[in-house]
Amino acid sequence: MNAPVLAKRAVLAALTTFVVGFALAQTPATPPKPAAPRPLSADLPVPPPPKIVGTAWVLMDAASGNVLAGENYDTQLEPASITKVMTSYVIAAEMAGGKVKDSDQVMMSENAWRSGGAGTDGSYSGFEVNKTAPLLQMEKGMVVQSGNDAAIALAEHVAGSTDAFAALMNQYAARIGMKNSHFVNPHGLPAEGHVSSARDLALLGRALINEFPVAYSYNKIKEFTVGPITQPNRNLLLWRDSTVDGIKTGHTSGAGYCLMASAKRGDQRLISVVMGSTSESQRAVDSQALLNWGFRFYETHKLFDAGKQVSQQKVWKGQVNEVQLGLAAPLLVTVPRGKYDRLKPMMDVPKTLVAPITKGQKIGTVKVMLDGKLIAQRPLVAINAIETAGFFKRLWHELLMWWQSE
Repeated sequence: MNAPVLAKRAVLAALTTFVVGFALAQTPATPPKPAAPRPLSADLPVPPPPKIVGTAWVLMDAASGNVLAGENYDTQLEPASITKVMTSYVIAAEMAGGKVKDSDQVMMSENAWRSGGAGTDGSYSGFEVNKTAPLLQMEKGMVVQSGNDAAIALAEHVAGSTDAFAALMNQYAARIGMKNSHFVNPHGLPAEGHVSSARDLALLGRALINEFPVAYSYNKIKEFTVGPITQPNRNLLLWRDSTVDGIKTGHTSGAGYCLMASAKRGDQRLISVVMGSTSESQRAVDSQALLNWGFRFYETHKLFDAGKQVSQQKVWKGQVNEVQLGLAAPLLVTVPRGKYDRLKPMMDVPKTLVAPITKGQKIGTVKVMLDGKLIAQRPLVAINAIETAGFFKRLWHELLMWWQSE
């Protein structure tokens, strides 16, 4: 082909490119869809919690154990009869370990009757002295009626004495993470060195709810009858708010009026503790105000279900080449309302996974960030087991791993 023809074609191609480019340049680009406007309230800070009358108080998110609001919540104070929640936890834990049963016959000893029965200034259940009752009935007498006599009888049955039972209480409290608590008795009557804190008690309530839901359910019973005596639950919120299902009241002259309350609305559960209030009515009013404030300005979301795949990772030297990772328990997070879309989940997983891998084995961590702050993290576990591959596949993978490491 001669030079003039080539030159003409080059000019034609250049003109074509120019025209097409010019036309495209004149074609207006498709405008991006406008982002949905954020609610004005989404960027406002959470307003302060209600004013609480009391020595110490706390509002805790049950999903994470995070404190949403509070004052003096790590101060050691007398817990009064909220102590009995710790007694319930110990009984439930010992029952789960097969050491006692709810059908056990529990003796109302003379010591229990004299120290915590009708002849004392404290609350009592009314079980007859030197007679037995099923453990479940005795426990309900302690939980619903706040019976000091029942608490002592149960402690003697579980551990042989109240001193031995108190040692169990402190061991379990340490496992729960109650750093400011020391228990001397199972009922909460004043005793030197018998102390707890608002945060510790909220953690205790959270542990009872999550680990022993059946034992926790006794706390919503509104009244209980022993013999001819019917007594109401002293938690006034059980009658005022259908979402409240516990937990425990307490009162002594030194402790003042105390209330540990919990409510669940949808997937969200909150726990409040008010200590050192001025009256039975005031502790209920303040607890209700705290719960309402928490539910109004915070929301709980389930990010991941238990046992569902979150990620899939490569595995070397296995019969199969990938492992599914998930969580052993559901991951719920509580955030200020309107900030759900700001959550950023992240995964931290080892770069190299080598078989064998057992089902449930911890492999990395999932973290949830909000505005640059870590608000939740949980272990990632293997949903499926990976058995070791045969000799030749393991040898081949060894070579590949060596090659890729260079």
